[in-house]
Amino acid sequence: MRSIQVGLTLPQGWLDEFPTKNSHEQFLFAKNVALKAENLGYAAGYVYDHFIPYYGNNRNGPFFEAYTLLSAIASATSKLRIGQVVTCNSYRHPSLLAKITSTMDVISNGRLEFGIGAGWFEYEYNSYGYKFYNAIARIEQLDESLTIIKKMWQHERSSFKGKYYSIKNAICNPKPMQDPHPPVMVGGAGSKLMEVVARHATRYNHPFGTPEILKEKIDLLKAKCSLIKRDYKEIENSVLLRVLVGRDNDDVKTIISGLKKKNESIADFLIRSKDSIALGTPEEVAEYLKRYQQIGINYFIVNFVGLTKSLDMLSTFSKRVIPLLK
Repeated sequence: MRSIQVGLTLPQGWLDEFPTKNSHEQFLFAKNVALKAENLGYAAGYVYDHFIPYYGNNRNGPFFEAYTLLSAIASATSKLRIGQVVTCNSYRHPSLLAKITSTMDVISNGRLEFGIGAGWFEYEYNSYGYKFYNAIARIEQLDESLTIIKKMWQHERSSFKGKYYSIKNAICNPKPMQDPHPPVMVGGAGSKLMEVVARHATRYNHPFGTPEILKEKIDLLKAKCSLIKRDYKEIENSVLLRVLVGRDNDDVKTIISGLKKKNESIADFLIRSKDSIALGTPEEVAEYLKRYQQIGINYFIVNFVGLTKSLDMLSTFSKRVIPLLK
C-alpha cells in the first residue's frame, strides 16, 4: 500500500479574511506558509490556475498567476514539491506548457507535480478572451495536450497533428529532471475525462468530493483502465479537501468566530459545506479523512480554511492529524 501523503494549497493573494490589502505582503504570507509547510514535512504546495478569485462575489481582489508564483516558491524552498490544482489546459498551448513545466522542474531540482484539467470557469474564459468550448471538446483538447507535452518532455524533436493542436519538430530543452517525466495529476470528473486519466495520469485528483462520490469515480476509472489494458494500480488517487482544524473545541470556535467577524458569508459557507469539509478537533478531522482512506485515497491536498486567523493550523494538522492516519 502507498504511504499517506499530504500536500496543501498555498495562499494566492486574495482572501476574504486577509488582514492586509498590500499585494506584496500577501505574497510574503504565501512564501511564509510554504516555508513553514516544508519545515513541518508536508509533501507539496499547490496553487490554483486562475486569474481572478474563483469563489465568492469578489472578482476584484488580487490573485497571483499560478506559474509565476510557483517559480518564486520553488526558489524559496528546497524540499517542498510544487504543483497545480489544476492547470487549465485552455490557457496555454501545450507546446508552451511543456516548455514552462520542463523549466520549472529544472529550477526546482526535480520537484514539479504537474496537475492539469480541462477547465471549467466560463466567466474567466470570457473575461480573458479564451473560447469556451463544450465539455467534450475541452476534454479532447486535454487528451491531445497531454500527448504533446509528454512527447516534448521525452524526445529531442516532437511532431503531432491533431484535431485541435499541432506541432512540428518541436524542441523542448532543458528536459525535466525527473525520470521518465514529472508526475501527471489529472483533476476533474466525468466519464470522458476518466478516459484521459486512464491513458495519461500517474495520479487522479477529485476536487472537494465526498467519499461516496470518490468511490464512484474510482470504480469508473478502474473500468476505463481495464478497457485499454492498463494496470489501474499504476494510478494514485488523491482528493482536494477543505480543512479547518483547531487544537481543541475552544480553538475551533475561536477560529470560526474570527472568520465570522471578518466576513459573515464564510461562517455560513462552513455550515452549508459541512459534508465536504473536515472541520473540528484533530481527532474529528482524522476520523473524517479515514473515510477516504477506506476507499483507497492515500494522497490528500488540504485547502486550509481560516489560515490567516491561525497559522498554527499547519502544525496542528501535521503533528496531531497525520499521525492518526498513519
